[in-house]
Amino acid sequence: MHVPAENDIIELMRDHEITPTQQRLEIAQILFTKPQHLSADQVLAMVNQDSALVSKATVYNTLKLFANKGLVKEVIVDPAKVFYDSTTTPHYHFYNVDTGTLTDIEVREMPVGNLPDLPEGTEAEGIDVIIRVRSSSHTT
Repeated sequence: MHVPAENDIIELMRDHEITPTQQRLEIAQILFTKPQHLSADQVLAMVNQDSALVSKATVYNTLKLFANKGLVKEVIVDPAKVFYDSTTTPHYHFYNVDTGTLTDIEVREMPVGNLPDLPEGTEAEGIDVIIRVRSSSHTT
């Protein structure tokens, strides 16, 4: 597992106007080891793998802060399941309802065009597409 350099993470956080703290750095190091989708509970388990030093509230608050500042993207697959995506460039997702996994779809694989007229006084911020899949059952 590649752990990003602490100085790189500090610079990234400061670029997003986030004050680096030790706990935020630990959470960011987990999120940015590779492009991935993690739930808050997964981040909590990983950050406290060796010892419980970061509270659940701190993990949830930090992930919310990171999402609000654009450091990660919040992907809500259903009201009870939220992932934090370390890839913030435009892309879409497959969500496997059987396994609970989220997989990226490149924008070029699924061009979206012909958006409807937007409500007056608004502009598009982004397009979220989640295609829910499940294992196919074959009966003969």
